[in-house]
Amino acid sequence: MRWLFCLVSLVFFPTQFQAFAGQPLPVGRNIGAPVGFASACASYRWLCHQTSAQRGGRAPAEQAGMPLLRKVTRAVNLTVRSTEDRSTDDWTLPVGGRGDCEDYALQKMKDLIDAGFPANRLALSVVIGPHDENHVVLIARMDDGDYVLDNLNNGVKPWRATPYTFLATQDFRARSTWRVTLAGPRANEFS
Repeated sequence: MRWLFCLVSLVFFPTQFQAFAGQPLPVGRNIGAPVGFASACASYRWLCHQTSAQRGGRAPAEQAGMPLLRKVTRAVNLTVRSTEDRSTDDWTLPVGGRGDCEDYALQKMKDLIDAGFPANRLALSVVIGPHDENHVVLIARMDDGDYVLDNLNNGVKPWRATPYTFLATQDFRARSTWRVTLAGPRANEFS
């Protein structure tokens, strides 16, 4: 009987994990960008436009994959101190070593692009956290699915392994465009 359980475990669980981790976020129709995104787009060309170096095939940094994503996540999370915007919802790189969730996500995107990771494999996403708070994370699209880089923890997780409800995500190809996402535990409340 024990060998039967082992056999079933070897066949069933790896397949389940691959299906769990290997899915891209679903996207729907276009939606307006979040407040603050347009000014960030105007300030940071790398946020909304591809450079000629990013249009080619697989970059060496993308081949480095998950170790690079984890390294950048940990580095930014350790060097930036969390603070809220004072008056308006400013989407900027961290200022004076401080920033809010969008600032962390922008810094991670910039650091990954600077390391050679393709911009068309990175997108910002607006989510709702488990305590009903609005939050922004960075999504990295790998060959085996979409992963979340978050300032609230140092892990890089498949989007389905997070507690977040995804509402809208920057389009990976048309980078100044945002798309409705509606995925995660509370997605049906918004459809």
